[in-house]
Amino acid sequence: MSHTLHPLRKQRLHRSELAVPASNPGMIDKAADSAADVVFLDLEDAVAPPEKEKARKNAVAALNDIDWKAKGKTVSVRINGLDTHYMYRDVVDLMEQAGDRLDTILVPKVGVPADLYMVEAMVNQIEQARGYSTRVGLEALIETALGMANVEDIARFGGRLECLHFGVADYAASMRARTVNIGGLNPDYPGDQWHASITRLVVACRAYGLRAVDGPFGDFSDPEGYKAAARRAAALGCEGKWAIHPSQVALANEVFSPPEAEVTRANRIVEELKKAEAEGRGAASLDGKMIDAASEKMARNVIEMAKAIAARA
Repeated sequence: MSHTLHPLRKQRLHRSELAVPASNPGMIDKAADSAADVVFLDLEDAVAPPEKEKARKNAVAALNDIDWKAKGKTVSVRINGLDTHYMYRDVVDLMEQAGDRLDTILVPKVGVPADLYMVEAMVNQIEQARGYSTRVGLEALIETALGMANVEDIARFGGRLECLHFGVADYAASMRARTVNIGGLNPDYPGDQWHASITRLVVACRAYGLRAVDGPFGDFSDPEGYKAAARRAAALGCEGKWAIHPSQVALANEVFSPPEAEVTRANRIVEELKKAEAEGRGAASLDGKMIDAASEKMARNVIEMAKAIAARA
């Protein structure tokens, strides 16, 4: 094991993240009562330019009026991009008017670490000026070719950054990929065309102590397709996935929750290795299969996830 280690910066249960346009207060109320682990109020792509100011006010009101923690929710707001004139006012109004009620700010289309530095500098100053005792985290959407080319440097950015998301739709557009299918498989491609990109993002996250979350699946009338995409992301190391429709929340929670049998086996692995250690052995056998220290690390990941789910319940 390298002497250089980057522990997880911020643990949050993050199986499902429900996207909600902040221009629709009714949807916000429903999202607050949903089973989603995380809700993000969207000021960016889901909001038309004439509605930007109203959506921002709605987001501030929702942060102040809804007790998100009592509902077991992490609440985030996706601000507008740094290339727009909406972004600075998003950060200022959110932080000045509701900065002590906000868990994270989701920064879209992050291309270089300096993009995060700009947002962090603003958040730092407003928190100090307001005297908040809470600390707002940052999350970065990797959804451009530039962002993926710099994903390791972005993940290495310190401070408030705690999670990277893979934004497949804008990423496909940025890459000029021949698809109009958001997050699903392309029948013209022999496999999953996003496999390499998600893998690179997950590696960057795990190397530098960040959570890794997969983005949207556009066809909300195809639950099996959604679950298949979620299973692929989970197999690569993502711990959750977006839901762009309330019906997708339960699907994400199902896929990213370890089954009872898996939790039972994980606990058995830990117990058997404890017995082996007491006997001076570094490895053991369980159900005819060799288990060792690496097995215990994998098992403890499962156990920690099960504990986090139980705590939320």
